[in-house]
Amino acid sequence: MEYYNYIKALHLIFIVTWFAGLFYIPRLFVYQIESFHKPSPEKEILGKQLKLMAKRLWNIITWPSAILATSFAVWLLVLNPGLLLAPWMHVKLGFVVLLILYHLQTHQYYKQLQNDDVRKTSNFMRLWNEGATFILFAVVFLVILKSAINWIFGVVGIFVLGILLMLGFKIYKKIRSKNPDA
Repeated sequence: MEYYNYIKALHLIFIVTWFAGLFYIPRLFVYQIESFHKPSPEKEILGKQLKLMAKRLWNIITWPSAILATSFAVWLLVLNPGLLLAPWMHVKLGFVVLLILYHLQTHQYYKQLQNDDVRKTSNFMRLWNEGATFILFAVVFLVILKSAINWIFGVVGIFVLGILLMLGFKIYKKIRSKNPDA
């Protein structure tokens, strides 16, 4: 078990890089969608560059990080199966399932945009970008508090954060409509 903390450290490192990818890829989607509506040749030049950036981020950082973070997590649970008896872990694993579903849906958006199939608006992608943030908040509160009950306070905090993000989004949208270069 002396290597348990090394595995835990690797798990955390790949969680960080996975979330980094999940935080950044929807931003690239926003730029891809906005470039799609620009006139030629700007549309083609930006589109090509943004597709390349998204492809590298998604395939070189985000997917490998997701696989490694999950693999190290399973390894940790095999080494310490008692964690599976903790109610907070059940809730955490529920959020991990949500994170995986979020990742898979993001992959669908990635494939669509790589094929110039623009189905969502840039505003939708700005909101979609916050999904990983909500999951991260919930999981961090669960892991730190280690309580299936006290996490409710964290979730209430997440909803408050969500309201604040929505207000910030509306303010940004208003500023942007007055100044498109903001």
